Amino acid sequence: MEILELQRIANEVRKGIVTSTHSAKAGHPGGSLSAADILTYLYFEEMNVNPQDDKNPDRDRFVLSKGHAAPALYSVLAQKGFFPVEDLVTLRHIGSYLQGHPCMQETPGVDMSSGSLGQGISAAVGMALAAKLDGKAYRTYTLLGDGEIQEGQVWEAAMFAGARNLDNLVVIVDNNGLQIDGKIEDVCSPYPIDKKFEAFNFHVINVNAHDFDELRAAFKEAKETKGQPTAIVMKSTKGKGVSFMENNAGWHGKAPNDDELAIALADLAKIDEELEKAGE
Repeated sequence: MEILELQRIANEVRKGIVTSTHSAKAGHPGGSLSAADILTYLYFEEMNVNPQDDKNPDRDRFVLSKGHAAPALYSVLAQKGFFPVEDLVTLRHIGSYLQGHPCMQETPGVDMSSGSLGQGISAAVGMALAAKLDGKAYRTYTLLGDGEIQEGQVWEAAMFAGARNLDNLVVIVDNNGLQIDGKIEDVCSPYPIDKKFEAFNFHVINVNAHDFDELRAAFKEAKETKGQPTAIVMKSTKGKGVSFMENNAGWHGKAPNDDELAIALADLAKIDEELEKAGE
């Protein structure tokens, strides 16, 4: 897929994030917006998934370890065709299959329920090990927050993955630098993230989370890496694409009101216009 088309899809994903959290009057837009590009790349370029056959045993797996970024995952799944885009506005509503954190029993396309930080990567490691034991070729991807990697369980999972040489596993860290309480280095610094994963026998790639060329090269390199899992550490912008949310920890877990939604959609409309001009 052309880079410009991936950028267009990612912008639609961002619109889904702000409209769904606005409708819910709750949710986590900041870390969802920072992850919109990587999730778009995974589902539209990298992963072997099919909305018409979402339980195929040979499909690639994805675990959203930072489960509070569910609005981003739901928006991507909707764009991919797992369910109608119109359903995004039911986020967190009573009776909706789109709740605040992913639920594999209720939501089409979700491979693992998540939300308790640190647990998603452990489930992903289990999936990768299962593929090895079963002689299957599918790959497993998991996305973690940089605040999430303060959890000790993350490093237990990383130790196991490295020790078992799970080269069918890609761990992605959304390094937007902010968590609910502020800057990650002020709360409990996980830096240097890359060196920590290297110490657990990971092949590590550092990329710009919002550059699709860099993402494409990184995932190609990950597929070519044998004998060890890969960690892709992405430098991202929390709230990416929405002017007043960018690099603002206050938007970790707060929904936009009516006026803020209008500004956010206007910001994203400008990106649409820029992409349109770039495609001429």
